Formats: sequence, C-alpha cells, structure tokens
Amino acid sequence: MKFKTSLTHGTLIKRYKRFLADIKLDDGSEITAHCTNSGSMKSCLEEGAEVFLSPVNDPNRKTKFTWEMIKINGNWVGVNTSNPNKLAFEAIRDKLITGLDMYESVQREVKFEESRLDLYATNNSEQCAIEVKNVTMKMDNYALFPDAKTERGLKHLNTLMRLKKEGMRTVMLYIIQRSDVNIFAPAKDIDPKYANALINAHKNGVEIFPLQVKVSPTEIIVGNILPFEL
Repeated sequence: MKFKTSLTHGTLIKRYKRFLADIKLDDGSEITAHCTNSGSMKSCLEEGAEVFLSPVNDPNRKTKFTWEMIKINGNWVGVNTSNPNKLAFEAIRDKLITGLDMYESVQREVKFEESRLDLYATNNSEQCAIEVKNVTMKMDNYALFPDAKTERGLKHLNTLMRLKKEGMRTVMLYIIQRSDVNIFAPAKDIDPKYANALINAHKNGVEIFPLQVKVSPTEIIVGNILPFEL
C-alpha cells in the first residue's frame, strides 16, 4: 500500500483526548493532527519521537493532518488504524498473503445478514469472512492485541464463530504494523474476555492470520505470517 501523497515529518509533543496529537513540524511550527487510534497506544507512544503525517485536503476538517507512524527504537510503527483494512483488501486482491491467495473476488464493508464484514472473499468453491485488526502493542518479542478492552472486538469474534457454524470460512487477520516482534498473542492481562473468546473461536474453526508488515514513509509492505500463541 503506497501513500497517495508525500508525508510530512515532525516530532510528537503529546497525544491527548484519544483522537488528537500535537506535533512540532520540521519548520518549527506546531500543529494538531488527527489520531485515528482509539486505543491506549501502549508501547508506541514516546514524546519527542519522530513521526510522519499525511496532509488532508478537506476545508471542512479542523485538523489538516492525520498521524500515520511513529519511530520507536529505530523502527517505524504504523498507528493509523484505517490503513490495515486498505492494506488487507489490496493484499488479498493481489494474492499476496499465503493461505488467502485463492480468491477471485474480495469486497470491503459487506453487509451479511445482520453483520457487516471488513472483507468478504469468494471463489467458485467457498465464501470467506475476514475481520481485520490493527496491532501496535509490543511486549518483549510479542505483538499483542488488544491494547485496551474491546467489546467491539468481542462482537466480531462471536460473528465469525456464528458464520463458521453456518459453513463459511472465517478468518481473524491481525495486521502487525511493527517489525520488532516475532510472535503474536492476545493481551490476556488487558482484556481476558477477548483472549478467552479468541481461544474459543480458534477451537471452533476460526483461523488466525497474524500478518507482519513493514512500515515506511512511502509505503506499507506485506511481510510474513507470524506464529501465534494462545
């Protein structure tokens, strides 16, 4: 996934009210950027760290930049939670993810019965419901999800389990937007309900794909599927 415009460089002053971040740009000016990440952003917040922002050409929006990434310990970590869905769509469409490379059609935000699926992929022999989550939290060499309690995430797991019982292939696709980890796990200490639900979902046939991606100021590149530990 390539960024459509050149990104703007700066340093993080502070993040606050969940959706706002004050940034000092290289020219010395200070701006407020939109932060799409509603979670705690634990392990990817560091005041004074380098950041990149995408400019927004929308006269009706108060914030003229969206926060895309932050440099932590020499590595770029993607913090824009809207990017994983775009990346997943492109990667499945272009057959870049091993194990999800057999579909002839893929659609975003598809209404299915009473649910809305992030991605819905099909071929001549099967249908596949895919939920996509953004992962930025790190502990030791683990990528962990979620970084805050998530009732919405729990609902998505229950939807996948229901669809699996109805005969559909179901996948939890975790997009890990950092390169300094090598295994995925649920964050049991933060949200034990979600962790237990993921264990149950996996036992009932929901597949887990932890996809690590390489984040840079020009693009986000599909990497490897990491092992996971439940």
